[in-house]
Amino acid sequence: MPVDLSGPLMAAFKKAKREFEEAVKKGNNEVAKKKALECARILRQLANYDEFSRESYLRKAKKWEAIARDVEAGRYGIKRNKPIKEGGNQRRSGNFEENGEDDVFKQYVEGLIARSNVKWNDIGGLEEVKRLMMETIVISALQKPQSVQPWKGILLFGPPGTGKTLLASAAAGSLNATFFSVKASNVLSKYFGESAKIISALYEVAREKAPSIVFMDEIDALTTKRSGDQSEASRRMLSTLLTELDGFQDKGNDVLVLTLAATNTPWDLDEAVLSRFPRRIYVPLPDQKATKEIIKINTRGLDTSRLDLDAIAEESVRRRYSGRDIKNLCQEAIWNMIREENRDLHKLAELPFHELKKRSLRTRPLEMRDFEEAFKKIKSPLTRKEVERYEKWAEEFGG
Repeated sequence: MPVDLSGPLMAAFKKAKREFEEAVKKGNNEVAKKKALECARILRQLANYDEFSRESYLRKAKKWEAIARDVEAGRYGIKRNKPIKEGGNQRRSGNFEENGEDDVFKQYVEGLIARSNVKWNDIGGLEEVKRLMMETIVISALQKPQSVQPWKGILLFGPPGTGKTLLASAAAGSLNATFFSVKASNVLSKYFGESAKIISALYEVAREKAPSIVFMDEIDALTTKRSGDQSEASRRMLSTLLTELDGFQDKGNDVLVLTLAATNTPWDLDEAVLSRFPRRIYVPLPDQKATKEIIKINTRGLDTSRLDLDAIAEESVRRRYSGRDIKNLCQEAIWNMIREENRDLHKLAELPFHELKKRSLRTRPLEMRDFEEAFKKIKSPLTRKEVERYEKWAEEFGG
């Protein structure tokens, strides 16, 4: 097993940086250059131990190498605080400030920003869920009396594939807000204390780029119920998340940072986390009406006049299909039609791209037999008992 040297390397970097600053104050260019190069070397080594901030470490290493060259050439203004102009660029001299770790985490978090073009009308069904979310967002943005306190967090819970991520995307797309799409894997780090720092950076950047929506998918992976054997790093991360969800930083100002969280297992969430999400919305399996809307959305541009949508929707509901399952059902039916109308489609793979662009697929109206074939391949993993468990939790804790 390879040895993780990131901790000792970071300590060595901080020591070299201090010695560089002391040399700058004393006007010792030779030592300052040596320590600047040492900082660069250590940062390059750190890049090998931290994949998500690798590029940031390498950029900072190049900065230190440039500083070493400036010191050697006499361009680094020792004991001066005025910027020195060099070829149109300005460098802050004699008072070099390396933001270091904080910048690394903020840059990483900015990489989680996603652009959403999804609108509420792009989601089939879920009218009550959409209404509750739209109310929350509107109240958060409107001018209002001081006694009207908007929800700062919404928990979306329900079976897998029911549209929780799509709802979060629609909230950001309709509001034209900065959208942070965060999975547990984006936050959990094997290095001690880094998960807490990522969460702090996440909300700091969200406030800077407000209005913002922070969408935390699989939040149960971050906030399972606390126990005696929970690690110190996990406790620290959870404590940081709870503080950010409390929104102390945002009180008394008009900054809009709304946290949307999604989970397929709400019963596994820590009680303290649940209390930070007073608005808990059950995202159920689609009913027959919603199923028809989802089918229409996923067969746009094709002739569906020969389909009995009511029969397809009724069978989908009987099979406990989620929105994702219905989308897959439509895709399987469409592909059944395409394969039938384009028997030698695979042979076209021998053609170059520019030749393929000149051709088009042959299609025909979708027929019930296409969906009959699709039903044979699309299976729902949900049992009636599992659905009942969601419904019972929604009755007890939903709000």
